[in-house]
Amino acid sequence: MGNVHATADVADSATIAESARVWHYAQVRESASLGENVIVGRGAYIGTGVEVGDNCKIQNYALVYEPAKLARGVFIGPAVVLTNDHFPRAINADGSPKSAHDWEPVGVDIREGASIGASATCVAPVVIGRWALVGSGSVVVKDVPDFALVVGSPARRVGWVGTAGHPLTADTTTPGEWLCPATGARYRQVGDDELIEVHE
Repeated sequence: MGNVHATADVADSATIAESARVWHYAQVRESASLGENVIVGRGAYIGTGVEVGDNCKIQNYALVYEPAKLARGVFIGPAVVLTNDHFPRAINADGSPKSAHDWEPVGVDIREGASIGASATCVAPVVIGRWALVGSGSVVVKDVPDFALVVGSPARRVGWVGTAGHPLTADTTTPGEWLCPATGARYRQVGDDELIEVHE
């Protein structure tokens, strides 16, 4: 069951790949699954049934509440929160304590290669698109397109990023196309909120 630090609290029913690492004081709940090469940092929480794909990195004190799904290569920064209750309350309208049967969990779905910056909060239900980048401290309340760079509270798109994570620059010779300054990869904007990688 992976490389699990002695202080971590890992449920017997959790599935952890042999190459995964779970560090000091982290908690991995029942039926959660961690793929190959996953790293769970100190004090992080992985909720019941959460699915974490291969090569994900979850930094210290991040809270990944069920039923979140993290695709391959997702980065979760320190102190990030993925919520799961659209209408949170400690009690019901009649004053009785809320139990697990009094609400329906909703999740955050993070697609391949996306990154969530430190202390950002993703308010479920929401989808973070492939290779998107959520800036540190942002509050995401609506779906984020593939390759989008979003910041603020509420988060809004301020640009595009490529698979390398660097902000893209507009190609002045070809309107609607963007270039990655790190890799030279080319992207094409389709409409206001869609970007696709161009394979030449």
